[in-house]
Amino acid sequence: MASAGLLALGLAACTSTETRPPAPAPVAVTPPPAAPTFAGPVLTGEGTCTGPAPTTAAAIAIGIGECDLVRLKGKPPTDVLVGEGRSGREVQVLYNEPGAKELYFFVNNRLDRIVK
Repeated sequence: MASAGLLALGLAACTSTETRPPAPAPVAVTPPPAAPTFAGPVLTGEGTCTGPAPTTAAAIAIGIGECDLVRLKGKPPTDVLVGEGRSGREVQVLYNEPGAKELYFFVNNRLDRIVK
């Protein structure tokens, strides 16, 4: 009979309404993203290339380099803004064309978008 009493006492301990908070989830540590890289000559703030312009691009299209644009346009830009952003090197190239302005946005020496 004594064992029946101990068993009942042991089972009573299992039916406790007390709850424990869940264990904290492990914190995942992610390394910072690698710095963006780019290759080839780039434009200076004065609108000149830092090296010979590549001849790979045949038309102005998304993905061409900054100096490709100048080579394809055949004249220096009206204005160039060079800076650093969250994505890396960011360049805005303005051309005043007859009747319209064209603005070219580059990220890491690649044409990202065009506003006409």
